[in-house]
Order: sequence, then C-alpha cells, then structure tokens
Amino acid sequence: MAALNRLLRASSSTTFSSRTCMRRSLSSAAISETDSALSRKPLPLNRDPKNRNIQWVFLGCPGVGKGTYASRLSNLLGVPHIATGDLVREELSSSGPLSQQLAEIVNQGKLVSDEIIIKLLSKRLEAGADKGESGFILDGFPRTVRQAEILEGVTNIDLAVNLKLREDVLLEKCLGRRICSQCGGNFNVASINIKGENGSPGICMDPLLPPPHCASKLITRSDDTEAVVKERLRIYNDLSRAVEEFYRSRGKLLEFDLPGGIPESWPKLLQALNLDDHEDKQSAAA
Repeated sequence: MAALNRLLRASSSTTFSSRTCMRRSLSSAAISETDSALSRKPLPLNRDPKNRNIQWVFLGCPGVGKGTYASRLSNLLGVPHIATGDLVREELSSSGPLSQQLAEIVNQGKLVSDEIIIKLLSKRLEAGADKGESGFILDGFPRTVRQAEILEGVTNIDLAVNLKLREDVLLEKCLGRRICSQCGGNFNVASINIKGENGSPGICMDPLLPPPHCASKLITRSDDTEAVVKERLRIYNDLSRAVEEFYRSRGKLLEFDLPGGIPESWPKLLQALNLDDHEDKQSAAA
C-alpha cells in the first residue's frame, strides 16, 4: 500500500504515482494491517445516491450530529455507516492492546493519532469487504488534510457533507449526551432554546429522551465534560478549515447549516442531498 505509506511521511503535495515502498512512518505491524485492508481496489464510484453505491464522508464539529444523520441516511440508502468514534469506543471496551493508550488520549480530549485511526478503520473496511459491502457513509474521518489524502488515495469519495452548528449549541448538546449502559443506545437530555441575537437566528432542539426501559440505565461518556468538549472543539476548528478546502477545491463539499433539531433539519438535509423524493422511505430511517 505504497500510497498510504508515502502520504504518512510526506506533505500534501505528495503524489500517488510511484509504487515504491516507503514504510518508515508506521510500524511494521501497522503497515501489514493497513495494507491487507486498504490495498483493495476502490469501491465502485456511483454518483447517483438512489443506486446506493455511494461513498460519502460527514464532516462537522464533535456533537454536531454526524452520527445521527449519517445513520439515518445509512438506513435510508442501504449502505453501511462507519463511525470512527464508535470504532475507538469499541476498542476501548475490548481490553485490546490499544485500549489503555486510547483511554489516556480520549480522557484528555486529544485527537487519536492517524496511525491508530487507520488501524481501526482498516480492520472495519476489511470486515465489510469480506461481507460484500458496497459503498459507505463515513463519519469522524478524515479530520486532517493528510487523512483526506490517504482516503483519496485508496477510494473515490463522492461527497463530503459538512454539518454546521453554533458553538454554544454544540456545547449544550455534548453535555446532554447519554448512553444506555445496557443496549448502547444514544440519547440526549438537553432541551435547547437559544434566542437569536445580532441577526443570528434562534435555534430550538428538543431532547432525544430514552424509552422507559433505558431511562434508569443512562450514563455519561467520560469525555463529555465542559473542559474536554471545549478543547475538542478548539482542536477541531484549528484543523477543519483545511479539510473543508480540500473537498471544496475538488467540487465535493456540501455545507449544511442545521436549522434546529431532527424534525427541522432532516427534511431539509434530504432536499440538499436531492433525496427529498424518498418520502416513502423516511420511516425506515426514523
């Protein structure tokens, strides 16, 4: 997987034309793991989302709702939703070789390194390829231009959907997140009602409350503290502009300002994605 290894040690101007091995930036274990999964041929490129073989990435600050909307679109279009955040949490709970290292990184609000994310993503893509998956909706990756180049070198991304939301709303959303300790379901107890000021529109978001059987089993993620959330938002904002420009310059960026909660945002997102004629299928994504 020469393209992967060249990108991990070179600048954004590195090309993918040579197949010579340049493997110093990753350990031999990481290289063998990523090579086995990501050296496969790119998934079929199909720009018509109604034919389902889509290859999209979702961008946006932590807590903006990438997972929520990517998951709904995954159900609607019949393609897998791959969230790198979920891959990290699965590894954390597995007591695997990376779990302790990941715990220290996540609890400090730092970003997980490219090498670790690539390992986890490689493993997931390989498993999906073995099951015959075609296409994907990816959220949480890429976070940097280097990661975007790695992804571009091994597959054809059709579209990068950039979800945007005010930072004060993002903070409230992150602090309201809850997980059911039994079923793993994601909920949000925050009831957001922020009035518009200085020409900015107000925004309201109802809580996403759990069913009765989950209500007594809710836990808060260890990284959902105010200090950690603010640090994550700061780091993301420092890196995001270059990634957005990467996709914008290739004509692949769709910027979408969330107007409110799911009831307000979902139909408008479908319209922006030219999927608003899928009304008969929306129930499948609810």
